[in-house]
Amino acid sequence: MKIAVRMDDITPDMDWEKFEAFKTILDKYNIKPLLGIVPDCRDAHLHKTEDVPDFFDRMKKLKEEGYVLAMHGYRHLYGTKHGGLFPLNHFSEFAGFSYEKQKNMIALGKQILNENGIETDIFMAPAHSYDGKTLKALKENGFTKITDGFGKGPYLWRGMTFYPISFLMQKSLEPSEGTTTMVVHINETDDEGMKHYEELFEEHKEQLLSYEEFMKETPVKRNVFGHIKEYIMASFKHYAVTMKS
Repeated sequence: MKIAVRMDDITPDMDWEKFEAFKTILDKYNIKPLLGIVPDCRDAHLHKTEDVPDFFDRMKKLKEEGYVLAMHGYRHLYGTKHGGLFPLNHFSEFAGFSYEKQKNMIALGKQILNENGIETDIFMAPAHSYDGKTLKALKENGFTKITDGFGKGPYLWRGMTFYPISFLMQKSLEPSEGTTTMVVHINETDDEGMKHYEELFEEHKEQLLSYEEFMKETPVKRNVFGHIKEYIMASFKHYAVTMKS
């Protein structure tokens, strides 16, 4: 499969040393990823350094370089124990809350980005968890795309275009048709992990593509049976990970 890259948890106080180290690897292989920006991060687990004052200027510069920017939730705080429509995790910033509450959080997040010169119609849900009300609230706020789900390419469902992530990365790297996304949490990546990414990119460089290229692929319509299959796969992966931990 072809592989695009998305980076979660992009904040003013993330681990910039790791971010720059990973960017060097991305530049080496000419990969332009999707960046998930948390508009008003209140998650203490993501606090790694002091805030950089020019954060949004840095983001706009990366966009000029070909990076794609997404809104990664609102404050990255988990307020419910719901897995939603894609239950990889059983906690959420959005799933389980009322439509009005979700609509308001999404509007506030988008307002912060817009006020700082960042415009996007792509949403990245913290913990991959969202429900039907989330999708309705996203559409009401002008979002048309979401980075999540499982599949071999973009698909249309409930009025949104989904850009799927990998179910099993090792399996996705095997020769086959389609495109998926590698999810990277750079704050949690140590030196060994950084080395692993570089070796993986070198071995599979013919399969790598920039996220903007992924977004040019024509989405196909997904029916209810396709969603049921995806839901079962996400539930299975959740329980498999839970049993290992």
